Amino acid sequence: MTDPRPVAAASAIFPQTRPGGCLCGAVRFEAVLATPDFGACHCEMCRRWTGSALLGMSLPAGAITWHGEEHIARIQSSDWAERGFCSRCGSGLYYRVTAPGAAAQRIELPIGLLDDAGGLTFTNEIYIDHKPDSYAYAGAGRKLMTRQDCLEAFGGLDETDGK
Repeated sequence: MTDPRPVAAASAIFPQTRPGGCLCGAVRFEAVLATPDFGACHCEMCRRWTGSALLGMSLPAGAITWHGEEHIARIQSSDWAERGFCSRCGSGLYYRVTAPGAAAQRIELPIGLLDDAGGLTFTNEIYIDHKPDSYAYAGAGRKLMTRQDCLEAFGGLDETDGK
C-alpha cells in the first residue's frame, strides 16, 4: 500500500513548519525547521531510549508548539538532561539539556515523529565510536564525531557517564 502523505521536495525552502506527533496522537506539535539538517546519536542512552540510534533535529525550544501537553511526561535521564515522552503510548518526544547554558535553549526532536520527514538532510553522526558494528548508514559526507569530540564541543556534558 502506498503512503498517501506527500513527501517534501529535497529542494524545499526553509524555514518551514511541519506537524508531527506521537504514536497514539495524544501529543501533537508543529515544529518550525530552520534547516533540513538532522543527525544520529549513537550514545548508549539514546540507543536505549529509541531502540537504535536517535535520528533527531536540534531546534530552539521555542520553535515547537505542543498540543496535548498534559500527556507529556518527563524523565531526568542524567544530572543535566531530560527526555520527554507520551504518557499514553510511550513515544519518545524530545531530549533537552536542563543545565544552564546555550544548550538548554534547544530540543532534540526525533525526525520519526514528523508526519512528513521527506526532504531532510542527514548531516552528522555523534558518538560514532559507540555505534554497534552491526549496522551502518549508507552515504557519505556526514560529519562524524567521537565521544571525545562531543565532550570537547559540548563542554563536557555526557550522559554516558552521568556527568
